[in-house]
Amino acid sequence: MTGKILLIHHGTAFLTSALINSLKNAGILAELVEPDLDDVLKWEEGADVFLYFAEGDDYLPADLLLWLKEECATGKRHFCVLGYTKEVAEVEEIVSKDAIKCTFLRPIDVKTITEQLCTLYRAQEKRKRKKSILLVDDDATFLRIMEIWLSKKYDVTAVKSGTQAVAFLSSHTPDLILLDYDMPVTSGPQVLKIIRNEPKSASIPVMFLTGKNDRRSVMSVMSLKPDGYLLKPSGKEPILAAIDDFIAKTYEE
Repeated sequence: MTGKILLIHHGTAFLTSALINSLKNAGILAELVEPDLDDVLKWEEGADVFLYFAEGDDYLPADLLLWLKEECATGKRHFCVLGYTKEVAEVEEIVSKDAIKCTFLRPIDVKTITEQLCTLYRAQEKRKRKKSILLVDDDATFLRIMEIWLSKKYDVTAVKSGTQAVAFLSSHTPDLILLDYDMPVTSGPQVLKIIRNEPKSASIPVMFLTGKNDRRSVMSVMSLKPDGYLLKPSGKEPILAAIDDFIAKTYEE
């Protein structure tokens, strides 16, 4: 067991106790925490799924809900909500409906909740067994194409700027970074410098994936020691073959 489900609820109730036992019987660890951001931050490490129990408009912790929205935005973790229709709608006003992976509307039985949570949890466990790749490119169309190409074999996170990449790396360690060269604000070479200067990210392999193929551009980043330099015009098969080969050689068991 490598992960857990965090149940966010004020106090202990029959439903939370029954759900914890039901998930335990399914081989999944579930922990109960108060709907307070500081408390959640103490227990969130290792959580793959967060189930927030909506308690009505008497208590809506906006800071916690917005943290959950942001934390689960990449799909690496899932944010779920349980409550009556009115209570769920109040949560959606703060975080938006799209931010919620799964909604459980009361009245609902423990078996149904357990089955759906187990499905989400197992999918996350399967995802974590894949090697992870961070794609960094300001070209949204190319980013989407690469996601489609790679997602069947790898756990892919795509960001549109160097700033977003640096923010992501502050709390994640992908197995490989595919980095565009020419980006506004923070260029690929600048991002690579930041990565190499941070102890936490310094050892992460970085390959440039770019259309910049002139000698000056290539030579300007060689001193930063990237782990590869792939050209976008190469096409799907050569790009995927190079990535597969690098992953296989770097992480061969």
